[in-house]
Amino acid sequence: GRVSCYTQKNIGKVPRAMKIIISPAKKMHTDDGTAPVAMPQFLEKTAQLLDALRKFSVSELEALFRCSPAIAKESFHLFASADLSKNLSCALFSYQGIQFQYMAPEVFHTQALCYVQEHLRILSAFYGILKPLDGIVPYRLEMQTPLAVAGKANLYDFWANQLHSALLEEDELLLNLASQEYSKAILPYLTNNQRCITCRFLEQQRNGKWVEKGVYAKMARGAMVRFLAEEGITKKDDLRYFSFQDFSYDTASSDAKTMIFKRMKNPKE
Repeated sequence: GRVSCYTQKNIGKVPRAMKIIISPAKKMHTDDGTAPVAMPQFLEKTAQLLDALRKFSVSELEALFRCSPAIAKESFHLFASADLSKNLSCALFSYQGIQFQYMAPEVFHTQALCYVQEHLRILSAFYGILKPLDGIVPYRLEMQTPLAVAGKANLYDFWANQLHSALLEEDELLLNLASQEYSKAILPYLTNNQRCITCRFLEQQRNGKWVEKGVYAKMARGAMVRFLAEEGITKKDDLRYFSFQDFSYDTASSDAKTMIFKRMKNPKE
């Protein structure tokens, strides 16, 4: 069942050597299974974004998000009623997308939860960067949304290098499991001393080409976080032992910056 005995002192048992970044999910809910242990780091900037978004009408949100009228209306009510300090859920349990389903954090044992609290960071257009047990409210905002705010042309400019600065120590390894949309908020700011490994999950097509498909990549990313947390992985070399639904590490196509996991096309699919 859900771990409820998390304490800050448990973190000390996990070596600091690597940070893992993942994307959030659009689909969210309020979860009360685990009490948050901290507030997000950039709450003042989140409040700025909330103020800006509250000025949009339903039809303006529909245009901004390029979404259906129903989603725009739901988003309008979310922003109108949001209180950044009340009715909070842990970030890790608030997202409901495919990646989080395959991560299945609700059944993490204590040490796995300690591992992700130390190593895993969820990138967010609304909150910037989140530790798994930070308290958040449901929201709708993507990093590529063309929102001009606080004199900045878009959300990448709004966050600038602050997320990178908050994420990594000078000599830490970054494991990039985020989509391009979100990793773009971190990767341009890496220093020469900060190594980055991007994992890609490729499938062979009938024409013989290898491509990364959104659904299976999200499933594999979630499963990889689960693998890392359960095994307590902190070294790059140990990543190659990950396997999931016929995805396995491919030495020949991997290099110093990219680890490629491949799976053959199933003729029944």
